Amino acid sequence: MDTKELLKKVRKIEIKTRRLSDHIFGGEYHSTFKGRGMTFSEVRQYQFGDDVRAIDWNVTARYNEPFVKVFEEERELTMMLLVDISGSELFGTVNQFKKGIITEISATLAFSALQNNDKVGLILFSDEVELFIPPKKGKSHVLRIIRELIEFKPKSRKTNIGEALKYFTSVIKKRAIAFVLSDFICDNYERTLKVTGNKHDVTGIRVYDYNEEHIPNLGLVQMEDAETGAVGLVNTQSRKVRKAYEAYHRERVDYFNDAFTKSGCGTLSCRVDESYVKKLLGYFKRRA
Repeated sequence: MDTKELLKKVRKIEIKTRRLSDHIFGGEYHSTFKGRGMTFSEVRQYQFGDDVRAIDWNVTARYNEPFVKVFEEERELTMMLLVDISGSELFGTVNQFKKGIITEISATLAFSALQNNDKVGLILFSDEVELFIPPKKGKSHVLRIIRELIEFKPKSRKTNIGEALKYFTSVIKKRAIAFVLSDFICDNYERTLKVTGNKHDVTGIRVYDYNEEHIPNLGLVQMEDAETGAVGLVNTQSRKVRKAYEAYHRERVDYFNDAFTKSGCGTLSCRVDESYVKKLLGYFKRRA
């Protein structure tokens, strides 16, 4: 992808997702994810109805009239986006690839954090951590994150969510908000997730395609495993084959929901042909 085309794509995503974050998600994000506590701001004269516990007795004695301490929320937070860029994200049969929806959701979350003056960082992962962008503030930083989401080419097509979580907990020491965006067609990450969930505020966002849930009856079809590259003939006429595939997919979904719930983490599932706007808003409102 040449520079001109890349910038055009970045601009298109910025316009769409920034509008969402400015007009819809900014306030919801702020009320959902609280600051680390309250910090002293100033003192002012006591007013009727003020909590007497907030009286600053030193200033009151000095001026011979009551003054109270004013506190405000210590707002600055750190958001980390852990984004799956394995081969299975390049799948989609309805509107666009899962990767496109993941990029838009990530950009919307990043601009929501930017609007609230929070830091944003990025981890791109396959079965290894492919890229780490340390959390920072600023529009140019968010635009860099979007560029990487669009054009980064992974070395591996496989997935290891546990490895990404382990890396995240090792590099981000203070409590952070973390969104893990993936199709979660894998397992063996529950133990690592429990450790991560104890330290950070974690939400898993599962993005999937309708045709990943069911195989249509198309006869004998050549299929390729997006993550291993293995190619084989699949008899989709066989009810047994279709049922086995559906059971496998259901197991992955159940594992995702169970692992995140048991770890005290949030979950959100969004199909590529559904509105992620409604899904995110509903999730933020439930969390607030």
